[in-house]
Amino acid sequence: MRTVVTGGAGFIGSTLVDRLAARGDDVLVVDDLSTGSADNLADARAGRSGTVELAVADIGETGTAELVAAQRPDVVFHLAAQADVRLSVDAPVADARTNVIGLLRVLDGALAGGARKVVLASSGGTIYGEADPALLPFDEDTPQRPLSPYGVAKLAGGLYLDVYGVLHGLAGTSLALANVYGPRQDPNGEAGVVAIFAGRLLSGRPCTVFGTGEQIRDFVYVDDVVDALLAAADRADGKLLNIGTGVGTSVNDLYRTMAAIVGGPDDPERGSARPGELDRSVLDATRAVGELGWRPVTGLDDGLRATLEWFSDR
Repeated sequence: MRTVVTGGAGFIGSTLVDRLAARGDDVLVVDDLSTGSADNLADARAGRSGTVELAVADIGETGTAELVAAQRPDVVFHLAAQADVRLSVDAPVADARTNVIGLLRVLDGALAGGARKVVLASSGGTIYGEADPALLPFDEDTPQRPLSPYGVAKLAGGLYLDVYGVLHGLAGTSLALANVYGPRQDPNGEAGVVAIFAGRLLSGRPCTVFGTGEQIRDFVYVDDVVDALLAAADRADGKLLNIGTGVGTSVNDLYRTMAAIVGGPDDPERGSARPGELDRSVLDATRAVGELGWRPVTGLDDGLRATLEWFSDR
């Protein structure tokens, strides 16, 4: 099969590319390498089953549609994004250029290239916003009230996907991802608390927990997310599905667990609460079980150990 993975040099995207190449797909990765790395594709390129080509490109540029179309893909996995919520608040136009205009260029390319399906990585942590805590864990019927330009762009992305289905017959599935973590995540970025803690704990630097640390998140392991992406390529057309564990973990508990694994300090440093940060976000993935036959299989402790081992080896 021929596939395109935008953002395919990132930690989620490259893990997906590994799986696609291993099963024999010819994969075009479109990535500007602003947060991803070509090194993340080394394992996939070393395989003998499928082929992996990297096109270093900004999805917001006009040539993106032609680039995607030229691959003549069966399926496009759209993971490329500007994912920093705070940056989206400071620079909403730049955020929209990548997360809205970039998406439209990818959709146009998928359409022109004869793709049968686009799978969109959306954001379960932002499209629902600060919904009523009584509704936790949030299912897909939870009112969508994003509180950042990033969340608005992700919500709009799902709507655009639906419209392309109605107008052009291009099938699409949106996956609202919880807080994804795992090997290859950038420990120096603004997003991805597990990677940030891992990088700092393993290098002997202090970790900072902002606010009370009682913010609740749903942490889902990258391999489980890739399982969902692959399943969505063939099922759940026209659906929005949550991809999470349904289990909430506080940032304080996350830190304590990771520190205990590596023998780090019992207590982190503390910082002021960051404006706009959600208090609680946990996703109900029951529909994904029915629609995709998917469920998370990696417990948090096992996932954290695997992640820390990967970072430690490097």
